[in-house]
Amino acid sequence: MTQAKDAAATPKTKAKPAPVRKKKAVSKMAAPKPSAEKPKSAHETEATPEKPLYEDFDALSEYLTEISGKSQNVVKDFFAKNVDMRKATGELPADPLNVSESFKEMMNALSVDPGTVMQRQFNLWGDYAKMMATMTRRMAGEEVEPAIEPKRGDRRFSHPAWNENHMLDFIKQSYLIMGRWLEQTVSELDGMDEHDKKKAEFYTAQFVDAFSPTNFAMLNPEVVEATIESKGENLLKGLRNYLEDVDRGHGELAIRQADLDYFKLGENIATTPGKVVYQNDVMQLIQYAPTTEKVAKTPLLIIPPWINKFYILDLQAKNSFIKWIVAQGRTVFLVSWVNPEPALAGKTFVDYIKEGLFEALDAIKDATGEEKADTIGYCIGGTMLATAMALMAQRQDKRINSATFFTAQSDFTEAGDLLLFVDDEQLDAIEKQMDAAGGVLEGRAMATTFNMLRSNDLIWSFVIDNYMKGKDPAKFDLLFWNSDATRMPKNVHLFYLREYYQHNRLAEGEMVIDGETLDLGAVDIPIFMQAGETDHIAPPRSIYRSAKLFGGGKVQYMLAGSGHIAGVVNHPDKHKYHHSTNTALPETIEEWKEGAERHPGSWWNYWIDWLNSVSNGETEARIPGDGGLSIIEDAPGSYVRVKA
Repeated sequence: MTQAKDAAATPKTKAKPAPVRKKKAVSKMAAPKPSAEKPKSAHETEATPEKPLYEDFDALSEYLTEISGKSQNVVKDFFAKNVDMRKATGELPADPLNVSESFKEMMNALSVDPGTVMQRQFNLWGDYAKMMATMTRRMAGEEVEPAIEPKRGDRRFSHPAWNENHMLDFIKQSYLIMGRWLEQTVSELDGMDEHDKKKAEFYTAQFVDAFSPTNFAMLNPEVVEATIESKGENLLKGLRNYLEDVDRGHGELAIRQADLDYFKLGENIATTPGKVVYQNDVMQLIQYAPTTEKVAKTPLLIIPPWINKFYILDLQAKNSFIKWIVAQGRTVFLVSWVNPEPALAGKTFVDYIKEGLFEALDAIKDATGEEKADTIGYCIGGTMLATAMALMAQRQDKRINSATFFTAQSDFTEAGDLLLFVDDEQLDAIEKQMDAAGGVLEGRAMATTFNMLRSNDLIWSFVIDNYMKGKDPAKFDLLFWNSDATRMPKNVHLFYLREYYQHNRLAEGEMVIDGETLDLGAVDIPIFMQAGETDHIAPPRSIYRSAKLFGGGKVQYMLAGSGHIAGVVNHPDKHKYHHSTNTALPETIEEWKEGAERHPGSWWNYWIDWLNSVSNGETEARIPGDGGLSIIEDAPGSYVRVKA
């Protein structure tokens, strides 16, 4: 979108000159500093009149008035240049997530137990009474503890003004009390369907997050300070950022989490040298160039998720898993999934197994001459790998030597918050959405779902920075990757949601693929299962249940610090987090934890020792193109460059 610089710079009505005034200090929205004679707590102030909320309210008001006139021209220019903006198509239900039904159930549960409702009301009044009492004592100069504090790790209220300014402290504590009360009230309800109750809890938390006072410009001290310092230009720039994101989203808000122009695939991200040596409709196969004279005899195939792009494993040299594993003396191949157009809407989950995994294994044999390959499956790529291994076990297919799973589930009984999105009504709504898009799920749809799981970090923080503070998006590789969404074929995605999340057929031994009923207990190759302690997409308990499904007694479970991404992408040189190991696999994860040993830092070195123990032997380094496959193009290839 072309920014309306001329319109913004030349309003129709000539602005009056700003009145001359003495320069004042930028407001910190804080009360006077405590006396040096007696240290004060964060919530204690002197018994003297507090500074005004804004030290230069007249100037702030004048800036806002002037910016209001400029912003009208920016908006007019936007719509003048976007008359043909694409409109949303398809008849989608007004409540595609079926939230209303869950809240109806919640209200019914409240209505049948008025005694509990009254008790909860008394609790709320008591919390507010305690807050009013502490605020009154504090304003009188007494040192008191606040009635409520933000949860540990909540960075929304880190600005000192939320503690030092009486009004803001009152607003903050009022919000925290009400939010806690709402969430506790819903969580303690009896008589609700468990699925509806969890949905009500989830969307209540979304509601509470959305109405945080930090999300309102005139209450957020950081936004107010930015407005005074820039004379309101932050708001004008924020408006332009907002309109650009709406334009980029073709009428829907597509929040930028990172500078989308700074990173260039193959230049400053996804730079590990390699060649595309095979491709078909659903994937390109990349073979990476060796960096050691000798390599392991058995090649390694990585199957990333198709729900996002593979270069999460190859962000930059300092944190690239692919660069690191190549340096460990492995011949590395990787599947780069297509970003499908509607022409591929008919592809199925079985097609992805056959054309993605099986054809990759055949191509690796042509390139290296080896009959077997070690494999890594990440997230949904690991779910597909496990499914394919069960199919191969039925057919006595021995092409896989070992399997490593990065936060990949096979048992979805305890699959976390994503289970909230898979009831019949929501899946029907998703299907209509994909039909309207030509048979594919647009990348923004899944990105929004994942962002909602951490809405304060992945939605509201960017609303504040981009649209209120008017900041430029950060040059952050992980957030750039997170914004680079992909589409998914209708049949593949619905199969995944219905067969795994909704019905859990693989774990139940009921899944039929290509005419074969699958049994993970028949898989008896060496398996390494990695889970993340704080993973909210593939919880560690869910991964442990998945580990217990495989047969052969050759399964090792390992628990890494952090979550779904940082728990996996943790280069040893960073010396971050920790990992816990236990070679036994007892009945429960609690028993496993009791016998586990905790180690500092990354788990990568522990894992490569395991891989070397189950995949030994070495040979001369293999150069892409020297085997039975010709070079098609340089890595990272063309499929990964296609934008959703």
